[in-house]
Amino acid sequence: MKVKICGLKKAVDVEAAVENGADMIGFVFAKSRRRISIDEAHELAKKIPASVKKVGVFVNPTEKELVEAIQKVPLDIVQLHGQESQEQANRTDAEVIKAFPVKNGQLPSNINDYLNAYILLDAPAEEYEGGSGKAFDWEKINSQLLTTDKLIIAGGLNATNVTEAIARFEPFAVDISSGVETNGEKDPKKIKNFIKIAKGEV
Repeated sequence: MKVKICGLKKAVDVEAAVENGADMIGFVFAKSRRRISIDEAHELAKKIPASVKKVGVFVNPTEKELVEAIQKVPLDIVQLHGQESQEQANRTDAEVIKAFPVKNGQLPSNINDYLNAYILLDAPAEEYEGGSGKAFDWEKINSQLLTTDKLIIAGGLNATNVTEAIARFEPFAVDISSGVETNGEKDPKKIKNFIKIAKGEV
C-alpha cells in the first residue's frame, strides 16, 4: 500500500514522513492554510530521497505555474483539484493525480476520461477544491464503475478508519493531511502511526 502525506510545511514533518516509509510527500500550492511557496518547497525537497515522490497540489493552475513548480521544486507528480482539461492532465513532464470530489455518493460522469492519471476520490471542499478533511460516503460508492487501477482514496482518513478504506476500495494509495495533525499542525507521531497501520506493519 502506497501512502501520501500531504500539506507538509516543516522540515521536521518531512523527515518524519520519509523516515517512516511515506511513498509520496504533498506540497500545497493552492489557496489553503497549508499553502507554501515554490522556494519553500524546493528547500524541503532537498530532504526527500529520489525514492519518495514529490507532489504539488494545484487548483486550476496556468501552464506556466505548473511548469515552474515542476522544474524548480522539482516535482514528480502534479495533483489537480479543479476543472483541469484532459489535455493538461495528459502531460509528459510529470505524472498526474486528478482529484474528484464525491458529492452525495455520486462519482463524476467524466471520471474515467483521464486515462493516464491517478484518480483521487475526496470529499467536497472547504479550503480549496479538495482537502476538506471529511470522509465521503464510502457505502454509496460503486467502485465497480471505476476502470482505473490507479485509485487513491482521501478525505477524512485517520489511523482508525484507514484499514477499512483499504479493504473496501483496494486502492493504489491512501492520502492524508488533517488526519495526521494536532491543533492544525502536523504531528510526527500521528504520521508514523498512520503509515505503519496503512502498510499493515502494526
